[in-house]
Amino acid sequence: MVIEEFVTNNPLISIIVISALMSLVSTFLMKHFTDQDHLKGLKKRQKELQKEIKQHQKNKEFTKIEELNKEMVDISLSMMKASFSIKMMLITFVPFIILFTWLKGIYNPVCETCEPLLTWWFAWYIGSAIFSSTIYRKVLKMA
Repeated sequence: MVIEEFVTNNPLISIIVISALMSLVSTFLMKHFTDQDHLKGLKKRQKELQKEIKQHQKNKEFTKIEELNKEMVDISLSMMKASFSIKMMLITFVPFIILFTWLKGIYNPVCETCEPLLTWWFAWYIGSAIFSSTIYRKVLKMA
């Protein structure tokens, strides 16, 4: 198969490309299945709280800081709940498991004969996914 040949001949490039493509799919699904306006509102409030906390730290108002920190924790929990989508997880879980099984079957034998840096193909995948999803989220103006 052409894809397996490319992956075998260009393992580092291929893992970065595969990771970027899967991140793109995940990012689009996240944008579709989450309430972006709600998340943006929470993020805006979080930034306001950070400014207030800094101001109260200058004035050494520790009781107020404690109250604001409690609200900050509540907002963080709300953001986590709003970002989590069971539908998205169900849609992506099986394809990701199939993909990782396929990648493991290809990369583990390839990496036995290649440079040591590439034996960490999963770490390369994760790093590329984080980098590319950050870019996609900025481009798509996601919270």
